[in-house]
Parts: sequence; C-alpha cells; structure tokens
Amino acid sequence: MTTTTDLATLTGEYTIDPSHTTIGFTARHAMVTNVKGKFLDFSGTLHLDGTTPADSTATLDITMDSIDTGSADRDGHLKSSDFFKTDEFPKMTFRSTEAESLGGDDYRITGDLTILGTTRPITIDLEFNGAAKDPFGNERVGFEGKAEIKRSEWGLTWNAALETGGVLVSDKIKLNFDISAIKQA
Repeated sequence: MTTTTDLATLTGEYTIDPSHTTIGFTARHAMVTNVKGKFLDFSGTLHLDGTTPADSTATLDITMDSIDTGSADRDGHLKSSDFFKTDEFPKMTFRSTEAESLGGDDYRITGDLTILGTTRPITIDLEFNGAAKDPFGNERVGFEGKAEIKRSEWGLTWNAALETGGVLVSDKIKLNFDISAIKQA
C-alpha cells in the first residue's frame, strides 16, 4: 500500500465501505458494565475538500433492524417500541452541517442526527488515519471518530430501576466510528 498525507490530493467524493467500517456504540448496563453494539447495514458518503476542510461534508444512513449487540434477545428489545420502534422508524440518519480542522490530523464535524423522527445536532471528533491505494487500485481514506449523546434527547427513555439504586440503561451513549471510504472515479 502506498500512503499519502497531502490533503489537497484527497479532495473528492467518497463512498463509505461497509465491509471495512464499523458504526458502533457503548451503553452502561446495570451501572456496572459496558455493553457494546454496532449496526451491520448502513451506507454513507463523504465529500472531502483537502484544501478547505470546512467545505467537507458527510452523510450516513443506518438501518435500525441491523443492530447487533451479540444477544438476540437484547437486539429484539432494542428494535421494539421500548427503544427504536424499527417498524415505524427504520432508519437513523446523519447529515453534516459544519466541518472544521482542529490542527494536525484532528477534525470536528457537526451535523443533524435523526432518531425516532427527532433531529438534533451532534458533534463528532475525528482523527484522520491516513490515505492509501489498496491492492485493488482503490484510493481509500480512513477516519476514527467519537461522540457522546443523551438518548433521552431523542425520546429514548425506557429504563428500569435497580434495587441497589440507579437504572438498568445509562442515558449517556458513546458513539464510535471507524470509517474506511473509497474515492469515486
């Protein structure tokens, strides 16, 4: 693989590669441990402007029925009317509204996240992992990102009280993105 760090050469349209990308989350469970999950079905695009990073954009469409936490019972509960109501709201979407360079390989993208028909702004901190030409001739870029949201702000309020105090599911959810995108010809 050949790597490049000249951002101007990266300007262009990219498609997120689902087979090399992870869109994941972490939630505190029973106040004592973290449960991790991911979405298996999603698509997205990036417009990168290596000369003027503020002109970069991103979109992401996630199929909510593709949620995977490693437990079929938990996944079923998350798809139900207690949480994501996937029959009524089959998609979660993100549309960027602002991008900025923070210096070095660090960037920040702000946008609108829609869950359960509610749209609210979120900010994602990203680290540029590099660019390379893969063995198949594809020009790729990679980013790692993270954000935190309060699920209650999107109407995700189901919970259960614990005998020892606290609740079964945390309101704070950590989102993580490990993105590989392929430049379009």
